[in-house]
Amino acid sequence: MEELVHRENPQKLYLQLYEILRKKIENREWNVGFQIPTETELCNVYEVSRATVRAAVTELVRQGYLSRQQGKGTFVIKKIISDELAMTIRFRESMLETDMNVSTNVLANTTIMPVDDLNIKLNISAHEHIIYIKRLHSVDNKPMLLQETYIPVNICQSILEEDVKNNSLFGLLEKKYGIQITRVRNYFDIIYLNADECKMFDLPENSPALVLNQYFFSWKTQVMYTRSITVTDRFKFSLNFEKAL
Repeated sequence: MEELVHRENPQKLYLQLYEILRKKIENREWNVGFQIPTETELCNVYEVSRATVRAAVTELVRQGYLSRQQGKGTFVIKKIISDELAMTIRFRESMLETDMNVSTNVLANTTIMPVDDLNIKLNISAHEHIIYIKRLHSVDNKPMLLQETYIPVNICQSILEEDVKNNSLFGLLEKKYGIQITRVRNYFDIIYLNADECKMFDLPENSPALVLNQYFFSWKTQVMYTRSITVTDRFKFSLNFEKAL
């Protein structure tokens, strides 16, 4: 029996539909390569508007669950790691080599309300506050990595009082607050920098850059979302995975 969208639910309709469709993929009801129903079919099944369907599907495309193929349809591309092959990830917060002379400039350290689709990215309601930390990492005074971090206030509000310029957020969460990061989802993309970002990197407007979107979990609870931007000719990301023992 299909899970339904409920209009009496305070959560927006497209968010409800997004969650329903995402579960179908993560529960392997829709496997990789599966062509999902058309917009019209989804409208009929869930009794919602075309705009609602389009918004939900667009977010699933953005997060790497689905891919639109012009003239063919929309297909599942998300690969789910099996329970028997659970992986952990070791990471350096700035992802910069240890022998580099790294400096950090904190551009923002405050609380905000969710804007755009941040509540979806953090799996929270649109009314919950978010801790927003924006930092620019440089090597020998040359900007290398612009990093924006979002943490639901209910996860760790006290982190606002910490020295985020000289300390690792991961280290603070795990060692000081006992919030263990057990899983990270990583999504790479190529973007074109806007005027403000180009100014930070001292580059011409619309310069290409590599962006890494990371979703951090403590067991089943999502605790953080980070968006990291670097220009492609200055920096390489390095991610090392180990099978959990």
